[in-house]
Amino acid sequence: MNTIRMHTPIVSVDWLAKHLDHPNLIVLDASIKKVTATDYSINHQDMQIKNARFFDIKKSFSNLATPIPNMLASPRVFEQNSQKLGIHSNAKIVVYDTLGIYSSPRAWWMFTAMGYDDVAVLDGGLPSWTAAGYPVEKKGAKAVYEIGNFKTNDRSKCMVTSEDVLNGMNDPNIRILDARSEERYQGSTPEPRDDLKSGHIPNAINLPYTSVLDHGKMRSTEQLIEIFKKLDLQHKKLIFSCGSGITACIILLAAKLSGYDNLCVYDGSWSEWGQLANVPIENVNT
Repeated sequence: MNTIRMHTPIVSVDWLAKHLDHPNLIVLDASIKKVTATDYSINHQDMQIKNARFFDIKKSFSNLATPIPNMLASPRVFEQNSQKLGIHSNAKIVVYDTLGIYSSPRAWWMFTAMGYDDVAVLDGGLPSWTAAGYPVEKKGAKAVYEIGNFKTNDRSKCMVTSEDVLNGMNDPNIRILDARSEERYQGSTPEPRDDLKSGHIPNAINLPYTSVLDHGKMRSTEQLIEIFKKLDLQHKKLIFSCGSGITACIILLAAKLSGYDNLCVYDGSWSEWGQLANVPIENVNT
């Protein structure tokens, strides 16, 4: 059988349908619950793409030892839980979610942060897949797999800490992009978590994740290039932040598709920064 080649970090539902039965292809459902659930996600929460395996961002691939949500698990834990999903080192991985594009870029970034590049996001996710009439099945049709031989190759440069952000927020060679809504960025609306202050990291640029999407799909490369061109980001290190590390990966993926390559996630994001005692915060009241 022919070798699968992934030329970009995003693939179409037609591409996936063409390769769905390839022995080296693994499809991962990386869906998570969203606070403001859509009718679609509710009505399709028991469905999955044929032969998909559930990639549990919250429980299996996040650091459960910290109260900060969604922090990336250690390479050892990530490797072990990937192997439990039957993932081998030669696998071609496609990740999707039930909201179109929401949590799937987070799973994609997790793999790339662990040194694995043969992974792509399904553009439009399950909504686009079902709209095209491609096969689905009941979620969890198979949940036990032969142990794989997946190995991590940790890329610590893909992730930064609050200290890195504090030291770099005034550096002209660094740009911080905040994927939250304008209201949360400005601090004009309360944070979903009561223990978090409102506002944003000084000098951070607001780029709401919804601005790079169009009805649950990624905007065209041409549109994305135009969006990023207006932000003066060329030849700079880009740090992406959001509420808890999920939607930051959406705009990071958009930046990747636009040709930028020095890309990092502030994994603690506002869930960490918003509760730290001695860091600066800007909002509409300051």
